[in-house]
Amino acid sequence: MADHSPDAGDVQSVGNGLFWLGKAVVGLITLGLLYIAWLVYVTGQPLFGMCLLITALGFFMAYGFRRYYYARFIFPGAAAVLLFIAFPVIYTIYLGFTNYSSFNLLTFERAQNVLLSSRIVDEDTKRPFAVVRDADSYRIYFPDDSGGFLSDPVVLDGSEANLSADPVSDEPANQLDRREAVQLRTGLQAVSVTLPDGAILRSAGLREFANVTDEYTLLDNDQLRNNLTGAILTADHSQGFYVSDTGETVPPGWRVNIGFANFERIFTSAGIRAPMVEIFIWTIVFAVSSVVATFGLGLLLATILQWEHMRFRALYRILLILPYAVPGFISILVFRGLFNQNFGEINLILDALFGIRPAWFTDATLARTMILIVNVWLGYPYMMLLAMGFLQSVPQEQKKAAILEGAGPFRVFFTITLPQILPPFLPLLLSSFAFNFNNIVLILLLTGGGPDIPRTIIPAGETDILGSFTYRMSFQDSGQQFGLAGAITLIIFLIVTCIAYANFVAMRKAVNKGGNI
Repeated sequence: MADHSPDAGDVQSVGNGLFWLGKAVVGLITLGLLYIAWLVYVTGQPLFGMCLLITALGFFMAYGFRRYYYARFIFPGAAAVLLFIAFPVIYTIYLGFTNYSSFNLLTFERAQNVLLSSRIVDEDTKRPFAVVRDADSYRIYFPDDSGGFLSDPVVLDGSEANLSADPVSDEPANQLDRREAVQLRTGLQAVSVTLPDGAILRSAGLREFANVTDEYTLLDNDQLRNNLTGAILTADHSQGFYVSDTGETVPPGWRVNIGFANFERIFTSAGIRAPMVEIFIWTIVFAVSSVVATFGLGLLLATILQWEHMRFRALYRILLILPYAVPGFISILVFRGLFNQNFGEINLILDALFGIRPAWFTDATLARTMILIVNVWLGYPYMMLLAMGFLQSVPQEQKKAAILEGAGPFRVFFTITLPQILPPFLPLLLSSFAFNFNNIVLILLLTGGGPDIPRTIIPAGETDILGSFTYRMSFQDSGQQFGLAGAITLIIFLIVTCIAYANFVAMRKAVNKGGNI
């Protein structure tokens, strides 16, 4: 009977083949990452390109050499932290030291090119035109009362061409319809046509040619001259704008580093400082009130549900946990409808019982009260579930001994139960505080930050917290002040960092006390 088992040489050759195949795959992936990093770099994102470069080199080292085998287990997590946590944080902090906004999006070269590409159209010289097919080329026809003018043939391939036009008595045939002419707009924009009277016409839109001149001319030292007014524009790199002789800035601007100007503006401008201080105080009040209310209500319900003689306890638990099972944004939108000032069920009931219709969305105090009510509804099931677990760890013998000594239920709770569950609860309460400190989803979906705070130079509302305030400034303000929002984000980041540090300290103390976290 023949032996078909592979010999050692076959096994070794297969192993060598797989080894080199793995090396080839690692090399190809590394080259792909390096190529992507290069593309990101040349598009004007050097910081993100550097992160991708570090990721590519780390991947090559971890999976390309056996000596770094241990790094394969931590590389995916480290790469995710670098690309999705470290980079956004660093980039946002970097923006806080720039003038980045909707008026300062471009680089200096691109902003200069935009100004140089602007044109002045003489309205009195506008003429309608048509494109005439002439074999493999085209002619441009300008109709007139006497017949019109027909240009020399041109290919219209996008290259510049200076044409002359001769008068014709009859309207030419083979004229393209408007849709076909629009498809040739790139070539038409590169063409100039000289009429017999010496007028030079260029494309001034999809339907007309006119006398078009450059609005600006580039001078020495990157200065620009306005050909219409003669004003000289000078590039001011301290603020990222071209500035005229009269001190007026001319958009578009470009992004430049401005140091601590955004932070100085935050703390010195009354139009920013006043609403920001008010919003900061409300953010603290909102976060603390939410934590205290959800903790108190959750603990109360958990304590009630611990009563062994209560009937239908399982049903009550299911009903009380339901708000936690429904997606938060759906509950928020439902409450937005319930609190509607004109047609909401809450105001209809209050009107029927007491004859009142509270202005939930226009009165600052009522709007903040509404937000706290909705947030407590969304947060108490989480606290209740935690409390139900922590209450199980409290020894029943201590409670029974206290009751035998004559202690009432409240004294038993505050002297035995609460001191034992509070240490493991403390880190979770701090985490809840940090979450509510940045709970922008609730604010944006329920009130949108309104009602607005009067006499502010930036979008700021009575119910805004720092996170929603920053979001509105970045994406909903007409100026979209990304740099200023980045500076505020850095301040928020420092505050949340302190909260996280307090969380770790509290957790360490709880562990030292024997808390079961």
